[in-house]
Amino acid sequence: MRSSSVPVLILGAGLAGLSAAWHLRRQGVKCRLLERQSQVGGHAVTVEEEGYRFDRTGHLLHLRDEEIRGWIHRLLGERLLTVQRRSRVYSHGVYTRYPFQANTYGLPPEVAHECIMGFLEAQKTPPSQEPEHFEAFCLAHFGQGFSRHFMLPYNEKLWGVSPREISAAWCQRFVPIPSVEDVIAGAVGLHDRELGYNASFVYPRSGIGELAMALAAEVGEIERNRVTRWIDPERRVVGLTDEEIHYDYLISTAPLDKLGGLLQKVPGEVGAAFRKLRCTDLYYLDIALSRPILQDFHWVYVPERRFPFYRVGCYSNFSPELAPSGCASLYVELADRTLPDITKLGPEVIRGLVEMRLVDSSDAVKFLRLRYLSHAYVIFDHHYFEALGVIMPYLSARGIQSTGRYGGWNYSSMEDALRYGRAAARAVLAAPTSP
Repeated sequence: MRSSSVPVLILGAGLAGLSAAWHLRRQGVKCRLLERQSQVGGHAVTVEEEGYRFDRTGHLLHLRDEEIRGWIHRLLGERLLTVQRRSRVYSHGVYTRYPFQANTYGLPPEVAHECIMGFLEAQKTPPSQEPEHFEAFCLAHFGQGFSRHFMLPYNEKLWGVSPREISAAWCQRFVPIPSVEDVIAGAVGLHDRELGYNASFVYPRSGIGELAMALAAEVGEIERNRVTRWIDPERRVVGLTDEEIHYDYLISTAPLDKLGGLLQKVPGEVGAAFRKLRCTDLYYLDIALSRPILQDFHWVYVPERRFPFYRVGCYSNFSPELAPSGCASLYVELADRTLPDITKLGPEVIRGLVEMRLVDSSDAVKFLRLRYLSHAYVIFDHHYFEALGVIMPYLSARGIQSTGRYGGWNYSSMEDALRYGRAAARAVLAAPTSP
C-alpha cells in the first residue's frame, strides 16, 4: 500500500467540501479533495430522464452573505434565476398562504376561530422558562389551534419522530413566530408580504446540480470514487483501499455519524456520544407529468395525517428548463420512513394530487420514480447538544474539522454549507502551524 502526505485533506465534494477546497487553493494551500461517489455535489445534484430534470427534492439558494452571493452570481451569471416564493398550505380541503400560523383566511370559520383564539390566549401567559421540547414550544408560542391543525402534525411528518422527542432549540431561525398584528391581518386576508426566511430565492436554470458542476470546475482536481476505510486521529492518517494519506489538517464533510464509524481507537465517552446522534432518512417520489401542473405554486405543505406525504414541490415551477415544453416535474416527500410498496402507494399519492387540484387525473402522470436519501434531517433530540459537546472538541484537538449540514450535524441551508466550507478553510489558514 502506498503512502503519501498532504497539508490539508478534505473528505466529501458536496457544497461544503467544494467551498473549503476553493477557498484554500485560492490562497495557495495544497489540499486533496476526495469524493466517494463518481458525481460531486452531495445532495445538491440533478438527474435527467427523458428530458425531465429532478433535484433531490427542493434545493434552493437564499443568498444573504455578500461574499457568497457575489461568488455564486459570478459563477452562474444569467443562468441564475431570482424567484419570489409561491408556497401554500393545503388543509381542510382549501389552500391558504404560508406560514399557516399567520394566514387563517380561507379556512373553515370554526378552524380559523380555534387557531386565533388559541394564539391570543397563549400570548396572555408567556412561558416562564424556555420550553423543553418542540410540542411545548408550539403550544407556548402558537396556542392549541395552530399546534393541532398544523405545527404538530406537519412537523411529526417532516421529522419522522414525535415532537416531544425534539428539542425546541433549533426553532428560532426556521419557525416564523408571527406578531398579533400578523395573525389578525392574516385572518382577514390583509397580508401584503411573505413571511419567513425563504420568501425569495435564487435557482440555477437547469437545476441545482448546475451549481455543483460550476463550483467543481473552479475548484480543480477532485479525486472521485475514493472511499475512506478508516481514520487514525492520533497519527493523523486516513486509510483508503490502496493508499494511506498523512495529513496535518482534516476537513470532513461526511455525515458525523459516519465519520464516527471510521475513527480508530476512540475513547469510550466519545464513542458513546457518537452513538447518541440521530437522523432520519427520507423516501420521496419524482413525478413526470405529460402536461402542465394545474397550480403555479413552488411547493405546498400538507399537514393532515390522512395524506401519505407532507410536502409537494414543482421543480418546473422553479425553472421551465426542468421539464419538456408543455410538461411538468414534481417531487413528493413521504411521511413514512419505511420502504414503501410503490404499487399501493403510487395510486394513493396520485389521488391526493388530484384532490389538491395539482393534476386532473392519473393520466397526467408519465412516470414516477421512488428515491431515497439516507441522511435527510438531523434530529435535535434531548441528547443533541450533550453529544456534540463531547465530539467536536475531541475532533478539533486532533486537527479534524467536521463541517457542513451533516458533518456539522445541523439543520441549515445550501448557502450555510458554502459558508461552513469557507469557515473551515479560514480556520486552517489561521491555525498556529498553518500550511
